[in-house]
Amino acid sequence: MEHYLTKKQRLVNQALNEYLPTAKTFPPLIHKAIRYSVLNGGKRLRAILALMAGELFGTAHNKIMPYACALEMVHAYSLIHDDLPAMDNDDFRRGKPTSHKVFGEAMAILAGDALLTYSFQLIADKIQNESIVPKLVSELARAAGSVGMVGGQVLDIQHSKPKVLSSKLLMLKETHLRKTGAMIIASARGGAIISGASTNQLSAITFYARNFGLAFQIVDDILDVSGSKKQLGKTPGKDAKLNKLTYPALKGLKPSRQEAEHLITQANDSLKIFGKRAAKLKELTDYLLKRKT
Repeated sequence: MEHYLTKKQRLVNQALNEYLPTAKTFPPLIHKAIRYSVLNGGKRLRAILALMAGELFGTAHNKIMPYACALEMVHAYSLIHDDLPAMDNDDFRRGKPTSHKVFGEAMAILAGDALLTYSFQLIADKIQNESIVPKLVSELARAAGSVGMVGGQVLDIQHSKPKVLSSKLLMLKETHLRKTGAMIIASARGGAIISGASTNQLSAITFYARNFGLAFQIVDDILDVSGSKKQLGKTPGKDAKLNKLTYPALKGLKPSRQEAEHLITQANDSLKIFGKRAAKLKELTDYLLKRKT
């Protein structure tokens, strides 16, 4: 799986480099900021998941890639804005200074704005089957907007803590499903939509991605507590210092891992209708539980 993901990362990075405006495109400063943030490493999980959903149906990468790259652009925009002083106030991202530390807050905000809008332009201009463009635009807009990622960020900022544990867990789950899960769901669904998935197939891949996304964030919470994020230039335990809700803080490390394992089992079970074709997607979820960064 490591080799598989690395190979896919290279393909996505190459495509992003080609799709993004060059650093010399006028006005150059904004395009330098855009490229700095997008091409600054990253797992490319959302793009890869879209490609894997396409592989499930035998769809060529070139048909999925514009949408896959659009996902990464939206993700990069969210990270730029996440790192701002008004949000999480982070000075480093993946071991390098964050966008606003290099280009200033105003330019960082504009770079994020530009990436969000360019993602939709990319879908409209580059998706070969024009009849599905509206569906893809709708998927991404809903996942990125106020009922998805932005809504999740709102809950994360508010982090108002109810007194009842069950209410805290419900709020945390909603935050994770929106802030992280919505884009992961849009990734898998987009690849399936481009591939002409049936209603039942789309439902199965949606259920897979929903559970995968929530498990991914729980593992992320665990890694934050364990300190494994340090090598990525992030501050281990920062969520706790910011008084944010996390699964380990509410349930403990062992129960949190058990919850992630249960979600992974559910995710894999939803792929039964695809038979052996879903082997790679199942490998991905199993790999998720073992990741250290």
